[in-house]
Amino acid sequence: MTRLDWLNRLPVEDAQAEFLRCCGSGRWAEAMARARPFPSQDALFAEASWLWSQTGPDDWREAMLHHPRIGDVSKLREKYAGTGAWSEQEQRGIEGAGEDVIQALADGNRAYEERFGFIFLVCATGKSAAEMLALLRERMNNAPDQELRVAADEQAKITRIRLEKLLASP
Repeated sequence: MTRLDWLNRLPVEDAQAEFLRCCGSGRWAEAMARARPFPSQDALFAEASWLWSQTGPDDWREAMLHHPRIGDVSKLREKYAGTGAWSEQEQRGIEGAGEDVIQALADGNRAYEERFGFIFLVCATGKSAAEMLALLRERMNNAPDQELRVAADEQAKITRIRLEKLLASP
């Protein structure tokens, strides 16, 4: 049985829990669980993207609550048990960063949260700590409503990567 078959056959509540591991929006996860069965991985990815486009600011903020702060790798496993390993992989670019970059990320995260009211969310996969810091600083210039949309777009990228991981898991 493929992982897609497994996902398609899960009870609704279990499927919803799996989708919540990929995106912390309850409304999105519930809609994904109801949209099954998916005939292919591409169909699953297309539905995930379409359903995310149907969400709004409340859903986006809810999803953000399921992410650790960029660089806060010490709390990943403790607070985000269901997604900690994924988050740690996604934030691998933090490894080897200098103390100055780590401190600047911590300071930048605090300033970002004060300005926008939510955590800095970026699809960290493949990005170094310095690249994430540069993006954080650049995005500080956005208007709050624009930044919320940028963060929602980053969530969509993260969701896609996590869906791929879910389907590739043993």
